[in-house]
Amino acid sequence: MDIEAKKQFVADLKQRLDRSKVVILTDYKGLDVGTVTELRRKLREAQVEFQVIKNTMLRRASEGTPVEPIIEHFKGPSAIAVSYDDPVTVAKILSDFAKANDKLEIKMGVMGGKLMDAGMIKSLATLPSREVLLATVLSTMNAVPTSLVRALSDVPRRMLNVLQAIKDQKEQVAA
Repeated sequence: MDIEAKKQFVADLKQRLDRSKVVILTDYKGLDVGTVTELRRKLREAQVEFQVIKNTMLRRASEGTPVEPIIEHFKGPSAIAVSYDDPVTVAKILSDFAKANDKLEIKMGVMGGKLMDAGMIKSLATLPSREVLLATVLSTMNAVPTSLVRALSDVPRRMLNVLQAIKDQKEQVAA
Protein backbone atom coordinates (compact mmCIF):
# COMPACT_ATOMS: atom_id res chain seq x y z
CA MET A 1 0.00 0.00 0.00
CA ASP A 2 1.53 3.31 -1.02
CA ILE A 3 1.51 6.39 1.21
CA GLU A 4 -1.50 8.03 -0.48
CA ALA A 5 -3.58 4.85 -0.15
CA LYS A 6 -2.62 4.64 3.53
CA LYS A 7 -3.63 8.28 4.10
CA GLN A 8 -6.97 7.67 2.40
CA PHE A 9 -7.52 4.49 4.44
CA VAL A 10 -6.75 6.31 7.71
CA ALA A 11 -9.10 9.19 6.78
CA ASP A 12 -11.89 6.72 5.96
CA LEU A 13 -11.28 4.78 9.18
CA LYS A 14 -11.30 8.03 11.19
CA GLN A 15 -14.75 8.89 9.79
CA ARG A 16 -16.08 5.42 10.67
CA LEU A 17 -14.65 5.59 14.20
CA ASP A 18 -16.09 9.08 14.63
CA ARG A 19 -19.67 7.95 13.93
CA SER A 20 -19.46 4.63 15.79
CA LYS A 21 -21.56 3.91 18.89
CA VAL A 22 -19.13 1.30 20.20
CA VAL A 23 -15.70 -0.02 19.23
CA ILE A 24 -14.43 -3.26 20.75
CA LEU A 25 -10.78 -4.25 20.49
CA THR A 26 -10.03 -7.97 20.26
CA ASP A 27 -7.00 -10.23 20.03
CA TYR A 28 -7.58 -12.84 17.35
CA LYS A 29 -4.17 -14.56 17.63
CA GLY A 30 -4.50 -18.31 17.16
CA LEU A 31 -7.82 -18.29 15.29
CA ASP A 32 -7.78 -20.00 11.91
CA VAL A 33 -9.20 -18.39 8.77
CA GLY A 34 -12.43 -20.39 8.87
CA THR A 35 -13.17 -19.34 12.44
CA VAL A 36 -12.48 -15.67 11.72
CA THR A 37 -14.68 -15.90 8.62
CA GLU A 38 -17.50 -17.35 10.74
CA LEU A 39 -17.11 -14.50 13.25
CA ARG A 40 -17.15 -11.90 10.47
CA ARG A 41 -20.31 -13.47 9.02
CA LYS A 42 -22.11 -13.30 12.38
CA LEU A 43 -21.03 -9.70 12.90
CA ARG A 44 -21.93 -8.72 9.34
CA GLU A 45 -25.45 -10.10 9.84
CA ALA A 46 -25.76 -7.72 12.80
CA GLN A 47 -24.39 -4.85 10.66
CA VAL A 48 -21.12 -4.71 12.59
CA GLU A 49 -17.76 -4.23 10.91
CA PHE A 50 -14.87 -6.46 11.99
CA GLN A 51 -11.47 -5.57 10.65
CA VAL A 52 -7.83 -6.41 11.28
CA ILE A 53 -5.85 -3.17 11.08
CA LYS A 54 -2.25 -2.28 11.77
CA ASN A 55 -1.83 -0.62 15.16
CA THR A 56 -0.10 2.45 13.73
CA MET A 57 -3.02 3.10 11.40
CA LEU A 58 -5.47 2.55 14.26
CA ARG A 59 -3.59 5.07 16.41
CA ARG A 60 -3.59 7.70 13.67
CA ALA A 61 -7.25 7.17 12.82
CA SER A 62 -8.32 7.24 16.49
CA GLU A 63 -6.78 10.62 17.25
CA GLY A 64 -9.45 13.26 17.75
CA THR A 65 -12.34 10.74 17.82
CA PRO A 66 -14.40 9.34 20.72
CA VAL A 67 -12.28 6.18 20.36
CA GLU A 68 -9.09 8.01 21.41
CA PRO A 69 -9.06 6.68 25.03
CA ILE A 70 -8.26 3.19 23.73
CA ILE A 71 -5.10 4.19 21.80
CA GLU A 72 -2.64 2.85 24.38
CA HIS A 73 -4.21 -0.62 24.10
CA PHE A 74 -3.34 -0.99 20.40
CA LYS A 75 -0.57 -3.56 20.98
CA GLY A 76 -0.01 -6.95 19.44
CA PRO A 77 -2.36 -8.48 16.87
CA SER A 78 -5.56 -6.47 17.06
CA ALA A 79 -8.89 -6.45 15.30
CA ILE A 80 -11.72 -4.03 15.94
CA ALA A 81 -15.47 -4.54 15.87
CA VAL A 82 -17.29 -1.30 15.04
CA SER A 83 -21.02 -0.90 15.56
CA TYR A 84 -23.00 2.12 14.43
CA ASP A 85 -26.31 1.05 15.96
CA ASP A 86 -26.77 -1.29 18.91
CA PRO A 87 -23.82 -1.69 21.30
CA VAL A 88 -25.44 -4.64 23.05
CA THR A 89 -25.59 -6.79 19.92
CA VAL A 90 -21.87 -6.55 19.15
CA ALA A 91 -21.00 -7.26 22.79
CA LYS A 92 -23.26 -10.34 22.79
CA ILE A 93 -21.85 -11.74 19.57
CA LEU A 94 -18.23 -11.26 20.64
CA SER A 95 -18.82 -12.58 24.17
CA ASP A 96 -20.64 -15.67 22.92
CA PHE A 97 -17.97 -16.29 20.29
CA ALA A 98 -15.18 -15.85 22.88
CA LYS A 99 -16.87 -18.46 25.11
CA ALA A 100 -16.94 -20.95 22.24
CA ASN A 101 -13.44 -20.06 20.98
CA ASP A 102 -11.02 -19.42 23.82
CA LYS A 103 -8.42 -18.00 21.43
CA LEU A 104 -10.53 -14.89 20.80
CA GLU A 105 -9.81 -12.40 23.57
CA ILE A 106 -11.84 -9.26 24.16
CA LYS A 107 -9.28 -6.64 25.22
CA MET A 108 -11.05 -3.32 25.66
CA GLY A 109 -13.82 -1.22 24.23
CA VAL A 110 -14.99 2.37 23.93
CA MET A 111 -18.60 3.50 24.05
CA GLY A 112 -19.48 7.18 24.01
CA GLY A 113 -15.87 8.14 24.67
CA LYS A 114 -15.74 6.01 27.83
CA LEU A 115 -13.25 3.17 28.19
CA MET A 116 -14.69 -0.29 28.93
CA ASP A 117 -12.69 -3.28 30.10
CA ALA A 118 -13.56 -6.88 29.18
CA GLY A 119 -15.76 -7.27 32.26
CA MET A 120 -17.84 -4.24 31.35
CA ILE A 121 -18.25 -5.55 27.80
CA LYS A 122 -19.43 -8.92 29.15
CA SER A 123 -21.90 -7.07 31.42
CA LEU A 124 -23.12 -5.11 28.41
CA ALA A 125 -23.68 -8.42 26.63
CA THR A 126 -26.10 -9.53 29.36
CA LEU A 127 -28.47 -6.63 28.70
CA PRO A 128 -31.54 -7.25 26.56
CA SER A 129 -31.39 -6.07 22.97
CA ARG A 130 -32.53 -2.61 21.93
CA GLU A 131 -35.81 -3.95 20.55
CA VAL A 132 -36.64 -5.72 23.83
CA LEU A 133 -35.84 -2.59 25.85
CA LEU A 134 -38.00 -0.44 23.56
CA ALA A 135 -40.87 -2.93 23.84
CA THR A 136 -40.58 -2.85 27.64
CA VAL A 137 -40.66 0.95 27.71
CA LEU A 138 -43.62 1.01 25.31
CA SER A 139 -45.60 -1.51 27.35
CA THR A 140 -44.89 0.48 30.51
CA MET A 141 -45.99 3.71 28.85
CA ASN A 142 -49.12 1.97 27.56
CA ALA A 143 -49.95 0.50 30.98
CA VAL A 144 -50.26 3.90 32.68
CA PRO A 145 -53.20 5.25 30.60
CA THR A 146 -54.86 1.82 30.62
CA SER A 147 -54.72 1.68 34.42
CA LEU A 148 -56.04 5.22 34.65
CA VAL A 149 -59.03 4.38 32.43
CA ARG A 150 -59.76 1.28 34.52
CA ALA A 151 -59.59 3.27 37.75
CA LEU A 152 -61.83 6.03 36.41
CA SER A 153 -64.39 3.58 35.03
CA ASP A 154 -64.41 1.70 38.34
CA VAL A 155 -65.75 4.74 40.28
CA PRO A 156 -69.18 4.89 38.52
CA ARG A 157 -69.55 1.11 38.78
CA ARG A 158 -68.97 1.23 42.53
CA MET A 159 -71.39 4.13 42.83
CA LEU A 160 -74.05 2.08 41.00
CA ASN A 161 -73.41 -0.83 43.34
CA VAL A 162 -73.93 1.44 46.38
CA LEU A 163 -77.13 2.90 44.92
CA GLN A 164 -78.40 -0.59 44.08
CA ALA A 165 -77.70 -1.72 47.66
CA ILE A 166 -79.61 1.31 49.04
CA LYS A 167 -82.53 0.59 46.69
CA ASP A 168 -82.60 -3.08 47.75
CA GLN A 169 -82.47 -2.07 51.43
CA LYS A 170 -85.37 0.40 51.03
CA GLU A 171 -87.43 -2.22 49.17
CA GLN A 172 -86.89 -4.70 52.02
CA VAL A 173 -87.94 -2.10 54.62
CA ALA A 174 -91.07 -1.18 52.59
CA ALA A 175 -92.09 -4.82 52.19
